[in-house]
Amino acid sequence: MAPITTSREEFDEIPTVVGIFSAFGLVFTVSLFAWICCQRKSSKSNKTPPYKFVHVLKGVDIYPENLSSKKKFGVDEKNEVKNKPAVPKSSLHLNLEKRDLNGNFPKTNLKAGSSSDGEKVTPKLFPEGEKEAVSPNSLKSSTSVSSEEKQEKLGTLFFSLEYNFEKKAFVVNIKEARGLPAMDEQSMTSDPYIKMTILPEKKHKVKTRVLRKTLDPAFDETFTFYGIPYTQIQELALHFTILSFDRFSRDDIIGEVLIPLSGIELSDGKMLMTREIIKRNVRKSSGRGELLISLCYQSTTNTLTVVVLKARHLPKSDVSGLSDPYVKVNLFHAKKRISKKKTHVKKCTPNAVFNELFVFDIPCEGLEEISVEFLVLDSERGSRNEVIGRLVLGAAAEGSGGEHWKEICDFPRRQIAKWHVLCDG
Repeated sequence: MAPITTSREEFDEIPTVVGIFSAFGLVFTVSLFAWICCQRKSSKSNKTPPYKFVHVLKGVDIYPENLSSKKKFGVDEKNEVKNKPAVPKSSLHLNLEKRDLNGNFPKTNLKAGSSSDGEKVTPKLFPEGEKEAVSPNSLKSSTSVSSEEKQEKLGTLFFSLEYNFEKKAFVVNIKEARGLPAMDEQSMTSDPYIKMTILPEKKHKVKTRVLRKTLDPAFDETFTFYGIPYTQIQELALHFTILSFDRFSRDDIIGEVLIPLSGIELSDGKMLMTREIIKRNVRKSSGRGELLISLCYQSTTNTLTVVVLKARHLPKSDVSGLSDPYVKVNLFHAKKRISKKKTHVKKCTPNAVFNELFVFDIPCEGLEEISVEFLVLDSERGSRNEVIGRLVLGAAAEGSGGEHWKEICDFPRRQIAKWHVLCDG
């Protein structure tokens, strides 16, 4: 049998054919990929974005009030009341104005003296990252203002209350605030916003948007709560907390207003109300002062990040009436100190801003046997530094210290900041 022979020319043709087929295959793949991308882009541009809820607050449904009837679940605003099923008493339905698809509000030019009833200004809801607990002292106190609080002049809040019997809706319009104090010492202004809570439930919370650099903010924002019987209104109370936005730490609390609704008659229509803003936690602030701490537990690296942010209302320690505070941080494992850090000294101030971060390695799995002690001291040359106040955070700590510790254990890798009242050292 004769052997099979192949000429040199045939061997030279094989790579050429393979190269031609590879080139055609590459061109076809690139063309197909470009066609698919164009089809997806055109389908996205023509597609009408679906309706979505902006936010949900523990049983409170929020949707824009001025959406067109085609985008609402109902057909018509009039038919909506007739066709709407009965809402249970325990549920509250909140109705806000329009947002864009990202949940943001368009920028609007505000007039400082605006107090109209029309809903021309867009309200904003903020995430409930910060929990502002209502103090028992403020609940027990009436709306009367003491002489000391009047002297501080924290400003005046203007708002209106109304009840819609047809829709069984309780309507609150936050109009404006006047004469707020300046929380930013450099610019001598504030970035105010208002948080409102319906008591005694305390779980239905709403917030206005932040107005930049003003002491007379005109909000004019309306909040509508559906499903509240008129007979239940007398059992409720409104708690307004006026705050100033702080980009670098927790927002500053300007004051509060508490309005018990018992005895307020809303059957005659809208009621315009004015209340003086009083200082919040007056008794708690007086004493050893308060400390703002941020904690974050990294379960993957088994480390604890501690940020000492601010101190406020520190007592007078020397003849000049001002102290030179700094904070000493001690880490304990099973009641034994294993690490210590300290901040820089802030000269001559009762309201110190530290913003210093410390990272501690945890020698055990979990935080059950770990605790952190904060000592606020007054720096004195030539003598022993005096302890201004003390704070302990841990699983066995009581009050806000134990609550803060439980939150960082339940939500690892999340930075959580809280104000804490200092006790005697």
